[in-house]
Parts: sequence; structure tokens; C-alpha cells
Amino acid sequence: MARVSTHFDLTRTQPTLDFVDVDFDTDLEVFVDPRALRLIRTDWGEECVALVQDFFTAVMEAIRHQDDDTAKRLLLQLREPNETHLGWSAEKSRGRALGTGSAADVWRALKSSEAAQSGLLEDLEDTVLLVDGISTDIVSDITTNLIRQPLIHYTQAACNWYGIALQTGVASGPMWDPATQEWFNEFTDLPMTPEGKLLLVPKAIVRRQLTYDSNEYYRDYILENLRNRELSANTNLVKTLRGGTRRVTRKSLEEKYGRGKAVNRSVTMSDPSILTNYRLAKRSAVRPPLTHEELAADEAGEAPEWAALVNDMRSISSGTKHANEYERACEALITALFYPALSNPMPQQKIHEGRKRIDITYDNIATHGFFAWVAQHYCAPCIFVECKNYSDDPANPELDQLSGRFSPNRGQVGFLVCRSFSDKALFAKRCKDTAADARGFIVHLDDDDLQILARDRAASAPADQLRFELIRSRFGALIA
Repeated sequence: MARVSTHFDLTRTQPTLDFVDVDFDTDLEVFVDPRALRLIRTDWGEECVALVQDFFTAVMEAIRHQDDDTAKRLLLQLREPNETHLGWSAEKSRGRALGTGSAADVWRALKSSEAAQSGLLEDLEDTVLLVDGISTDIVSDITTNLIRQPLIHYTQAACNWYGIALQTGVASGPMWDPATQEWFNEFTDLPMTPEGKLLLVPKAIVRRQLTYDSNEYYRDYILENLRNRELSANTNLVKTLRGGTRRVTRKSLEEKYGRGKAVNRSVTMSDPSILTNYRLAKRSAVRPPLTHEELAADEAGEAPEWAALVNDMRSISSGTKHANEYERACEALITALFYPALSNPMPQQKIHEGRKRIDITYDNIATHGFFAWVAQHYCAPCIFVECKNYSDDPANPELDQLSGRFSPNRGQVGFLVCRSFSDKALFAKRCKDTAADARGFIVHLDDDDLQILARDRAASAPADQLRFELIRSRFGALIA
């Protein structure tokens, strides 16, 4: 097995890495979900969403205007992105891997689809529901192609942080330019493996199944619509049970209407509100990122070793000499601890034209738990972490330093992490004063607190893992 972490000697496991720790020798059976990109409410996520939407709109416009040359030219640049090592393994049945032939099939499928011609399709993921021949792996491959440039930038940043060597002059592969509505190529810096160039993919955007699912759409929306039609018309499919309950069986509906995308398409064309309702439901029900346990089950690495991560942090001596070591150990533990609520740790991020730096900045992509709650009620698109490897207690200057990193755009919630507090109650009062002065919400954590959080997470049931009661209690004290 040749994972990224072992090949590049990262001394890290999957829980402490933000990207999927793929094996070069095969493909990991997970897929890039275009709906998952909408969870990432940052410039990077918005760029990805815009690229996918812009390309799909351009293709749909060409198809609706019967501009076959343009539609084919745009679609035929799509390739199977082997550099990510995601999708169906070459050793398994690959279904419809995206290559030159299948890219042409995508064009033919869209061109012949009434849903495409009518303007019913609004997003790339709609095609999974309504267009024959377009499946989960095809949509994943198309999405990866379209966000290749942001993924290259992500890969470069990750390599710089984790210490992975980059090779210069590597062919990027086709990248979509929304300004010119054309594909372009360039030479760039990327890591290389024995299998070729490597493109790292954030764990936050991969899923076992896409959020849009044609079988689910058929079962829960199309059949339900057909059932209501039959009941309303009181057809011979309606059976009255003892007690007067009227019902229509799934079997009878399938015998009359059939099943699959052809039924999805024809029924949706007759009543587009079905698709509208499905979209609305999915806006608030995007599949959450894969958990540590799910990734481990998918052979993307091991489950977190919480005791080892805590010991690695606690074993570092205090003092400025070891400040970088402490920051990296804290980042490894916090990345594992708060995933999948927080993602994309950015170390030493520069703000104010480089005049200030933030130790670690995380994107808040939480769908439930404490971080989802705090994002709903306070400004928290990003969560900031300052790590202080002091022998003495941090004081007001350290609080002022972190609160000075907050802004209405970046967010106003962060953690100040240090080795210990001789007077934790006094520091808690200082954090409360900062909040009372409308300078942001700072939760104080020391080594003991992080150990408690790791212990609680290890002992929690999956549904409770992101509650973080200790943090919720500290935050509650700030707003009381």
C-alpha cells in the first residue's frame, strides 16, 4: 500500500490530514460531490461553485441553441482525473469512466435529453436524476475537471504545510476559464509519485454517494407524485383496506409507469415542481462529510489515536524555542478533533496585507453540532486558533492579538490555546470582557482541556461527537 502519508514520510495519519490520504496503487471508492462544495463558504468554495455553474450553463446554452460544435468542443476536453486516485478502481468494474469516448456520450445524452432542451436542468447534479448515461462517477469526474485549478492551489498549499516536495513544470491538465468560456493549460508545480502527478482532494468534498440520488428521487418524489395522482383520480390502482384506508402499492405503480430515469424525466417534465421540491429539500440536507470511521472503513487510513495525539502535544517543552513544534502538534490534534465540522487548516495566514498573521485558520463547514449552531447565531465562517507555548499565563495582549484578527467577513470566533493557566477563572473573565466589548468571542483552552475534548470525543456516540460540551459551556459563559 502506497499512501500519500507513507510515500512522503509525513508521520501523519488520515485523521490529522485535511486531504484524502489515497493509495497510489488503486482508486478509493469515494466521489467529489458538487453539492458539497456549497458547504465551504469561503473564497475557495465559492470559486469552485462558480466554475461548475459557469461551465454547465455554457454547455446548456449551446445545446439549447443547437450549437453542437461548441457543446462538443467544451465537453470533449473532459478527462478521467486519474491524478486524484478517487472513483472506481481499475481492478473493479469501472462503469463509465470519463474518457474521450464517454465525454462524447455525455454530449449525446444531453443533446437528446428533453430535460436539457427544455431548460429544466439548472445544475450539473440535476443530470444524475434525469439524463441517461450520466452517473455518480461521471458527475464526480466532471466536477474534478472543472475545479482543477482550485485543487492545484489547494494541493500546493497543503504540500507547503505538510512538507511534500513539489516538482516544477508539470502539465496542469485542462482548466476552465469563465472569462473566456474556454479551456486552457499551463505548467505548474505539483507533487509526483511513481504513478505520475498527484492532485490532493479535501476530505470535506468527497462522499460515498452524491447528495443527488436518482433512486431516491424516483422512490420518494416521483412515486409519491404518481401515487397522489392515482388516489386523486380514484383509479383502479387504488385499493381500499379494512377500515377505509386507501392505498396504491409501489408494485402497481411500477407496472403501470415503469421505473428509472425515463420515468423521472417524463413525470418531472409534466410537473417541474417535483424537482423544485427536491432541490429545496437538498439545500438543507446536504450529505455531511465522511467521518473518521467511514474513511477508515473505506481503507483511507486509520481511526484517530487520540491518546497518541494528546501525548505528542503534551511531550513538547514549553517556551518560544519550541513554539513551532507546539503549533504543529496542536494543529494535528485539533484537525482530527474538530473534523468534519472544521476543515482546510491554513497555517500562518496573512491578513492586512501581510502585517498580521493568524496561527491557524479553519473553514467552518459544520452541518450539525456546536460549530453549526455558532455559525447560525454569530459570525463564524472561519474559526481562528492562536497557539501560545508559554511557561506563564497568556494575558490581555494575547487576547487583543487574537481579537485583532477578527472581522465581519472572516469571522469573530476563535480559540486561544496554551499549555496551562495558573488562574483560569481570571482568564475566563478577560475573555468575557472581550466579548462584552464587542471584540469577538474567544474560547480559552489549555492542554488539559484538549485532553478532555479528545477523551470525550473518543467516548461519544457518533450522533454526539460534534457537540463539544466543554466548548459549548465556555462559549455560553461569554454570552451570558
